[in-house]
Amino acid sequence: MSSWLRRVAGVALVASLAACAAPKEQFVLLPNPAGLATAVTVSQGERQVVLAEPYAAARLRRGGPEAFASNAQDVKTRYGAALAAQPTLPKQFTLFFVDGKDELTDESKLIVDSVFVEIAKRPVPDVIVIGHTDTVGNDAANDLLSRQRADVVRAGFVARGLATDKVLTVGRGKREPAVATGDGVAEPRNRRVEILVR
Repeated sequence: MSSWLRRVAGVALVASLAACAAPKEQFVLLPNPAGLATAVTVSQGERQVVLAEPYAAARLRRGGPEAFASNAQDVKTRYGAALAAQPTLPKQFTLFFVDGKDELTDESKLIVDSVFVEIAKRPVPDVIVIGHTDTVGNDAANDLLSRQRADVVRAGFVARGLATDKVLTVGRGKREPAVATGDGVAEPRNRRVEILVR
């Protein structure tokens, strides 16, 4: 996975919400969609409160931040409209290819429908398709093949109705292997496209 995709995938979901009816700001740590542990520190002056559990909350007071109890129902009641207005989080998929070709493996052909379902959920989808190769062959051939792989996936999405200007394709050749290998190694997990649906 490329480093910028790791950064996008690793962002913790934290809500900093100003209470409309209350005179002070409130902060609520929402559960991470991937189930990962997250935390946020609320600071005011010299005082701090660490929110490290889902629905942990703090409010700012004259003397500094103060922890208080919150829960899923409370968040839904208070902030449901704001949460509903959030964009859908990006989702990543990986499809694998037959050795030396721009043809998807049988297993990956089965995943394409779920990728398109995710695309269809978004009113204004934005899709990035990044092609990769294993380390067999020279740089020029791998650059071309990785771009061809990305273009094949893009063509499939366009054939199903996605506008051409909503899909960006990039070929990375053998520069960013999913599995580090020496040169000339036919590693199936490196023959892939990474798809980011936003």
